[in-house]
Amino acid sequence: MPFSSPGPRAVRQTAGAFGAVALIALCAAPAVAADGPATGLALGTIAPFDKVKPGSELPLSPTFTNTGTAALDKVWLSYSASRGLGQAALPSNCLSYTVGSADEEPGHTQVVCEFDQPVQTGVVYAPERPLTLKALDRALYEHVQVTVDSSAPVPDDGAAAPVHGTAAALKLVERPDEKTPPTGTAAGADVAVNVVNTADLQVGGAQLKGKAGDTVTLRVKFANAGPAWVQPQPGQRAAHVLVTLPEGTSAVRTDTLCTNTGAESYACGTGAPWVNEHESRTYTFKVKLDKAVPGARGYVELGSEARPFDHVKKNDTARITLAVSGGTDTTGGGSTGDGGSKGGGDSTGGTGSTTSTGGTGTGTDGGTTTTGGTTGTTSTAGTTGDLTTGGSDSTGGNLAATGAGPALPLAGAAAVAVVVGAGVVVAARRRGGRED
Repeated sequence: MPFSSPGPRAVRQTAGAFGAVALIALCAAPAVAADGPATGLALGTIAPFDKVKPGSELPLSPTFTNTGTAALDKVWLSYSASRGLGQAALPSNCLSYTVGSADEEPGHTQVVCEFDQPVQTGVVYAPERPLTLKALDRALYEHVQVTVDSSAPVPDDGAAAPVHGTAAALKLVERPDEKTPPTGTAAGADVAVNVVNTADLQVGGAQLKGKAGDTVTLRVKFANAGPAWVQPQPGQRAAHVLVTLPEGTSAVRTDTLCTNTGAESYACGTGAPWVNEHESRTYTFKVKLDKAVPGARGYVELGSEARPFDHVKKNDTARITLAVSGGTDTTGGGSTGDGGSKGGGDSTGGTGSTTSTGGTGTGTDGGTTTTGGTTGTTSTAGTTGDLTTGGSDSTGGNLAATGAGPALPLAGAAAVAVVVGAGVVVAARRRGGRED
């Protein structure tokens, strides 16, 4: 029964063991030439698909040649398609299975077709009709890995049970007009599929309210409102988020996906290099309201990654506003203000502001330490629009909503934190140039 060729994850896992075995075999082999026939398969050139529209069909009909010295009894063609690509009717001599995301690799679909017919040397072959793929609504930066094998491929780890095709069987035909590829040409290729689509990455801010000395909960959000998912180039990331707290506040506890980049600025990862469509993530901080600072505000903003697919720029930045009312002096000297409560929006100073000398303090209205989880959460269900925030603090004050639109669903657990080295420079530059 045919299966797919090992993907990059399986190759990495077995590369060390394979190398060691190969070295031992090489040292132990007798110094004589092999008597058997040489074997080899070479895949013809496959042009990339460009300016594809969602819903379009993509005919894939690769050519290949047996470059060995003996005919082959059968061959297998494998197609590994990224998650923005679907497939039409599957021939009965092909099977398909899905592989879920893991490590640094998103999920994909694998199709393996077995051709039980002789393949002569030096002859160019191709399937008699194309294997048709389809660009889904979420497609953007897609790719297809095509491989020709002389033995049945092995499925990737985590592959679901294969599904057999039900359409008419596919056969190989000769292509005498095609040029034979030179010996040594690779048996696999990665074909780019660039789709004309958009993805709206966005952030949502919050309002911090409470008395001086309080420790409150800050929740800010990141989301991809779609319609496309975003898969970056290998070694890159689709996005990260910069969070800068307002002056007069300090983080007591930070989200596990966020790393301090200097002062009260944080670079927050998204949990994976790619971002799925309609995925959202909430970053949770415990923040101490040290003192009232007139006009103080912080910011949530997308990082410096290029986003030519994102045509909506107004939601790339959101504010964190601060409203601090009078409280007890954190030095233990009693209240320094008239206790007047400030309304929503930014703190304006004046009466009700307090001073702080740091440390734990002994204020009576706000706790000095908090406990509880602060990991980011993510959701992939539903459709996201403008971001909203909500919730309440843990020891006093409220976390008020500042956006408009439906709240984003939350589920799941956060992944490993990602440190973005350029976060400090980006945050400083962008904050200096903002229009308030």
